[in-house]
Parts: sequence; structure tokens; C-alpha cells
Amino acid sequence: MNQENVNKNTPLYPGMQPDLKVEVAIIGAGTSGLYTAFRLVTDNTYKGHEVQIFDMSDRLGGRLESVIMPGMNFWGELGGMRYLTSQEIVTTLIEGYPLKEKDLNKRTPVLKDKMTPIPFHMGDPEKLFMYLRKERFQQNAWTEDQKQDKKLITRYYLNKEDEGFSSDQLFNKIIYNVLMADPWVAETYKELIIADPNGYDYTFKLTSRDWDAIKPRLMYNFPGSPYDQRKVNDIGFWNLIKDQVSQEGYEFLANAGGYYSNTINWNSAEAFPYMVGDFSADTTYKTIEEGYDSIAYAVANTYMEHEGARIWSENKLITFTKDHPLIHTHTYELTFLNIRSNTQWKVYANAIVLGMPRKSLELLDQNTFIFNGQELNDNIRSVIMEPAFKILMGFERPWWKDLGIDSGHSITDLPMRQCYYFGTDPENNNSMLLGSYGDMETETFWKALSDDKVLFKVRAAKSASLEELHKFDDVQATEFMVNELMNQLRELHGVDIPEPYVTYFRDWTDDPYGAGYHAWKAGFSVKDVMPYMRKPLVEEQIHIIGEAYSDQQGWVEGAFCEAEKMLQTHFKLDWPYWLDPDYYLGW
Repeated sequence: MNQENVNKNTPLYPGMQPDLKVEVAIIGAGTSGLYTAFRLVTDNTYKGHEVQIFDMSDRLGGRLESVIMPGMNFWGELGGMRYLTSQEIVTTLIEGYPLKEKDLNKRTPVLKDKMTPIPFHMGDPEKLFMYLRKERFQQNAWTEDQKQDKKLITRYYLNKEDEGFSSDQLFNKIIYNVLMADPWVAETYKELIIADPNGYDYTFKLTSRDWDAIKPRLMYNFPGSPYDQRKVNDIGFWNLIKDQVSQEGYEFLANAGGYYSNTINWNSAEAFPYMVGDFSADTTYKTIEEGYDSIAYAVANTYMEHEGARIWSENKLITFTKDHPLIHTHTYELTFLNIRSNTQWKVYANAIVLGMPRKSLELLDQNTFIFNGQELNDNIRSVIMEPAFKILMGFERPWWKDLGIDSGHSITDLPMRQCYYFGTDPENNNSMLLGSYGDMETETFWKALSDDKVLFKVRAAKSASLEELHKFDDVQATEFMVNELMNQLRELHGVDIPEPYVTYFRDWTDDPYGAGYHAWKAGFSVKDVMPYMRKPLVEEQIHIIGEAYSDQQGWVEGAFCEAEKMLQTHFKLDWPYWLDPDYYLGW
């Protein structure tokens, strides 16, 4: 693989063209905005010059960002990093169609760029670590003991009936018990919700369609509980977990699960399919050899093949209005700030697509007419912003291989929460590790360190000259942060480890993103909010799409599905010829 990926040389235009007139102005060159432009022009609904994309950044992909660190000839991920093979839009765009054809060479590509799908290795659980309450386990310790009819006892004071369960199994047990306590669910779906006689394993064969039928009506039936006879949709996930397995059981799940964000008090009904779908053991993850953000560039490049197509980078939307002189030909006047020249300019459009997460919407001029009513403001705040800090570290050798670890991730209750072993350059042995942390309650721990002024000092390494490394000076983590993270890595692995020679830090809580990903709040009717956001004002051609208000939050597929439903409903596009007609796009 060549470091200079020609596919990522998409021409961006940081200039301006005052009084530009278009049909559709798309704000945001993340995956939902790019997908919208690609579909509108390839469907021949509009010509390239009639659909224009604007973004305040100087790159594409939004919260996808793949980077190559000096001295390494492979991609590391600072943002989204993988897809599930059950996610059919993203899988088809990467791998071609029809998906029923197992031989990739016999599929027809949808996009012109070649993307190479590769497994996203989750590693070997008998080698990977779980380090909880200063006790170190292999990740398969629970199931190994179960094979010998033993229960692994940890330093958590679990209820008797919950002892010996791994965190995955205990999550599934909770979900199973709540589902089966609802007589309608138990009767309707009894063939699809299966408890293994060994007492530890549960299988959910529910499709997304099944879950969408269950989520709005699932009742919590546990007499004596404070939540008895309430809709599960209205109960926070922390509340429900504590009620099922005690606060100590909750601590175990929050710590051993690797993500505080999964166990915060978000919407329990939405949490159920998320936990059994994305985080269960038999899920197939893949990524792209050319970097996961290749999907964004590939979609952009297919749009850019159309005459007049343009992506206006480094242009920030300030406000938009219907009160302007060109109202007879164009409904909306948008005001942009061109960042390079610090100059404002106007664009006129008949439809606006905001491919933006919650924080970006809140950063727009709140006096804009769309924000006048309470309903949109309430719905914008129906999601929790999930912080995410990521730090890539480059080492001169893969020290984790001394411990028999090849890939995958280790998990801990230390503030770093988890680390991914990303890969090794076969030519020089330089290796990359991802310290992925800062979700929810650890955010303030790292914020104190990331705000320090003294940055990590790069040092020369094999195949990485100081000149090359100094180009990365402004993306280094702080020295404080690196030293603290190294301490935690040593404690997690129980061995001394060498210092890194380079780092790469990204804080997704920075504006305009405000979060790494999003989660629905309890008490909101997600079934109603999702279609509402796609066209908040009945009489206006203004649309809000993206991962934040999808039912696959944190995934590119969520962004694609929201865009696709918006395009079919409000722009009257046909179902894509390359997508399985039976694929379920959600609410």
C-alpha cells in the first residue's frame, strides 16, 4: 500500500463565489452530507452544479479521520474505524453488489474508487487483558471457568445469581429477563429469544424490524420495582441495570464492558438492540485497508465526477433567512464565513440539508427562523453528546507481542478504559497503539491533562526522520497526558514498556463536533423524533440528517440510512438499484 493514497486527493475549494445560486445546499462534508450529494446527482435528479457541499473543515469525512504516522506504512484511525457486515449500505458501497454474491470479484462496484475490505481483528480473548479493581484476567477467564463448572469470582460483590457471568453474558441476561417478563414479547417472539440450558448464554435472533416493533411498547414488569409497569423506553439504562443486578453489578458492567457510554442513563429500549447487536461476541467487523475514511472520499469522488460538482471547504455556515431580494427564484439566502479571508458571502438555494450533529446545530445563529419554535429545540436536545478522546501512539516495536497479543483490545477500569493494538509495519517493526478513552465520566480526568501547554516531544525513529516528525508537532498529545497514559498502560499490562516516539491526539468534543457520537435520552419517542428531524418544518425544504438522530448512533450506517430515508421521502428518489430491496432502513 502506498502512503500517498491518490483516492484522497479530492479537490476541495476553499474560496468563495458571492451570490452563488444552487438548488440544494448541503452543509457538512461528513458521510451523510456526501452521501446526499452523491445520490442526488447520480440519480439524475439534479446536475452537479445544482448541488453544492459546504464544510468549515479543510478535509472530508467529519468524524472519520484516518492518518498515517511517520515511519509506518499503514493507516490508523482517530474517528470511526469499522463497519458491521449486517450494515448493508456501507458494506455495498465498499464491497459492491449484490451482497448475496460471496465472491467479491463477482460483485459490481457502486463507487469508482477501489476500497479493500479487510477483517477488523478483535484479537484472541485468551491473550487479551481485562484489568479490573487491580486484578488482571485474560478476557476468556469467565468462559474457561464455566467450561469446568466453576464461577469466576471477581472483586465485585455481585448478586449470587449473577456470579460467574462475563459482562457480555450479564448484559444479555438482563435484556433476556426484561423481554421475557413482558407477556406480549414472550409470546410473540419466543422462538427468537433463546436461553441456553447452561445458564450463561442467550441468543437474540431479532431483526431490526422486530426491535422496532418491540421498542415502543415493551413494558417493565417487575412487581416491587420502582419502575414496575413503566415503558422501558422511559427508563434510563443505568436505572434499569441497577434494578436488575444491583449497583455493584452495574459497576461491573460499566467497567468490564469497556465503555461507560454504553451504561450511562440513556434510553433503555434503544440500548437493548445496541448491546446485543454491536457488542455481542459473534459480530463480524471489517475495515478498509486504505483507511476507514476512504468511504467518505470514495462517495465524494463519485459526486465530483459530475460537471459543476464542488465541495466548498473552510466555509462556515453562519445563518440563513427567507427574507432576501431573490425570493422569487430561491427560497433561502445562506450566509457563510470564508475562513481564509475572514469574509462573509451569500449563497441562494431552494433546499437546505444540514448534515450536522447536535453541537453543530447549536452553534448556528439561534435567531435563525428555524429555531423559533420549541419543538425543534426540544428534539435537537433529545440526544446525549458522548465525548471521545483518541490518542494514537507510535512505538519502535510491538511490545505487546511479548505478551502474545497480536491485535484486538484490552479493557480496564483505569481512566484510559481500553487500548487497541493497531498494527506493525513489516519493514521496520514500528507499531501503533490506540489509547481510546474519555467517554463520559473519565472526560474530566483527561481534560485536565489535554489542556496543558507542554506537548509531547517527537523523537527520531527507524524510517521516521525528525523533519518528517516535526510536521506532526501540532497534533501531539500533551506530555502530561502521554506520561499518565504510559503509567496506565504499564499497570494494565503488568510489564515495563518502552516510550513512544510520536503521538496523534484528537478530541472530538472540540467544536463543531461537540461529541464523538450520540445516544438517545430516555423518555423521547425515537420513532417520532427520527422522521421529524429529517424535515422539522412541514412547509420548509430544510432537512437534518446524520448519525446523531439515527437508530445506529456512532455508525456510518446510521448517517447513510437517515440520508437515504430523507432522499426517498422528501426528494422522491427511487430505491437505489444497488441496494437489496428488502433491506430495512429503520423509522
